[in-house]
Amino acid sequence: MGTETAELTVAVQDYLKAIYALESTGARVTTSALATRMGVRAPSATAMTKRLAELGLVERRPYKGVALTETGRRGALEVLRHHRLLERYLADRLGFSIDEVHAEADRLEHALSEELEAKIDEELGYPTHDPHGDPIPDRKLRVRRGRDRTLADLGPLEAASVSRVPDGDPELLRYLTGLGLVPGAVIEVVTVAPFGGPITVRTSAGDTAISAELARSIDTQAA
Repeated sequence: MGTETAELTVAVQDYLKAIYALESTGARVTTSALATRMGVRAPSATAMTKRLAELGLVERRPYKGVALTETGRRGALEVLRHHRLLERYLADRLGFSIDEVHAEADRLEHALSEELEAKIDEELGYPTHDPHGDPIPDRKLRVRRGRDRTLADLGPLEAASVSRVPDGDPELLRYLTGLGLVPGAVIEVVTVAPFGGPITVRTSAGDTAISAELARSIDTQAA
């Protein structure tokens, strides 16, 4: 972990990561949105954003929420790098399933030293994505931009491979794993119901209908 990030408290690092995640959706980072993501009341989120602003990590804009400064963004990416490298290590070397690695990495990410981070990165062969398909920031904290096509963007009889699945809900991940909808899996869209109806997808586990909303949360690449 870099020197500046190492001096930040766990709570500050968690808030930076949460703000970065919200910014990545393209939405405004309001106090209410941040409070919901952190599982706290709005006054607590407001107090923390004031603290982050004092540290030069965010800019507070009246009625427009907050935005990470360059220093805050680097702090968020450093923690995110730790988290996703740990997820990759837990899955590849210790055999954890994709529904287990997120919570474990949350507990370990703040304690990871810069030296251990480098050794894990080298041991894994400098991976570019975590087990859910999210990009791992590199050593210079550069991160891959853009998104692949979602499963909902595919047409009938179109084949693709799954490149990313949402990582925040262990129950959902177990469900997707049971359906064969995991990163690297080759799939084919069988039918697409009209008016936002379900999408039937063929995987190694068979044919299954999933909601259009769930399909929009799953990224794919050309098979």
